[in-house]
Amino acid sequence: MVIAATVLHENGQHKTSVRTGNNQQALNIPAKTEGHGSAVNGGELLFLALATCYCNDIYREAKDLNIPIDSVQVEVTGSFGSRGEPAQNIQYHATIQSPAPREQVLALMHHTDTVAEIHNTLRQANRVTLQECTVL
Repeated sequence: MVIAATVLHENGQHKTSVRTGNNQQALNIPAKTEGHGSAVNGGELLFLALATCYCNDIYREAKDLNIPIDSVQVEVTGSFGSRGEPAQNIQYHATIQSPAPREQVLALMHHTDTVAEIHNTLRQANRVTLQECTVL
């Protein structure tokens, strides 16, 4: 499964999209009101990716285990230091409403933490490479 994300900012217009395979979706992320670029920064999007991954994976894993889930809330926090420094102290907190027994839901939550792909990607500190630069 190949995933791509695209940002285009020109003439005051800001367009963002994501694609998985042939499924492309536009995302509504406004431009900065006082300059160029996104009103939402990359750190916020990174943390949103972590929250979204865990939320989606809870539902995926719960379905496989036949655990009913009424709602999922995930908050990711962390901090960035000086320019160019990676995020530090990334933590997340999840709250799940379910009629299933508490112990079963807690086991689901801990299991999902081990299989959440975005979390595991960051935990392995993968290399990110600038592949090509184009100047028009």
